[in-house]
Amino acid sequence: MVNLSEAQEKLKKYREDNERKSKEVLDIWDSSLKHKIKHLGNDRYLILEQVLIAACDCNRIDVAKSCLQMLLKKFPDSHRVRRLAVTILQAEEKYDEALEALDKLIKADETNAQTRKHKVAVLKAKCQISEAIKELVDYLKKFMVDQEGWQELSNLYLLEGEYAKSAYCMEEMILHNSQNHLYHQRHADIRYTHGGVDNLELARAHYSYAILLNPNNIRALYGLYLTARSLIGFQKTTQSKKTTLKKVATLSLKRIEHMYSEKKQLNKKNQLYVLETLMGSLHLSLN
Repeated sequence: MVNLSEAQEKLKKYREDNERKSKEVLDIWDSSLKHKIKHLGNDRYLILEQVLIAACDCNRIDVAKSCLQMLLKKFPDSHRVRRLAVTILQAEEKYDEALEALDKLIKADETNAQTRKHKVAVLKAKCQISEAIKELVDYLKKFMVDQEGWQELSNLYLLEGEYAKSAYCMEEMILHNSQNHLYHQRHADIRYTHGGVDNLELARAHYSYAILLNPNNIRALYGLYLTARSLIGFQKTTQSKKTTLKKVATLSLKRIEHMYSEKKQLNKKNQLYVLETLMGSLHLSLN
């Protein structure tokens, strides 16, 4: 059990570090805060929100509803608090009620991005993927720079087997941040999975650029190796291009083997260091 100020500091650190740590939050609430909420000062509403979300994660609906009542008493017309009420409905798997509540919030304020994204999350939880896609497409027409939205739409299209549309979403993300090697790698993964000469050529280009941005990206290296090997197998590939692709595949594989060899040597050194430390401790204890 921690005192009040220590409990507040811990919860504040979780918020600042963007860590949910739901079980730890509830333990702090149960042991130190739930009977002292009036003594928490200006932080108490942030803490109530934090505890409510943690309670939903841990299926402590009674705690979540208790926090919600205190928040509604202070902020009866707040959209943020009403979204928290939807979070509780979602935790209870009352998806139809959650969607109805979200539709009312969206009608009241169509510019609220968080509410619209919350609706997508509920539709996804309800396994209504096509409806979630439709909602997210409509959302991105209004909030085109939301990279998280494009990434989620890409993932949803993959669930439906829509590889070309998923790749298009990754292209939008690359336009927003062309120096992110993970975006290029992800785009290449989708193109490679889709298959066909044109998609494989695009995959090869994006794997190569991902490696240029981050030479230690093993997944991109292995993807480049697989893509080059696949392109060699096509009849339309010229002999000179096959020679180039073989070199690309060989160099990629050698780079992967070198990286694993380095890691293996590092692990051996670490194991030797641990062994030497243990032997030193044993020597000290014997003396």
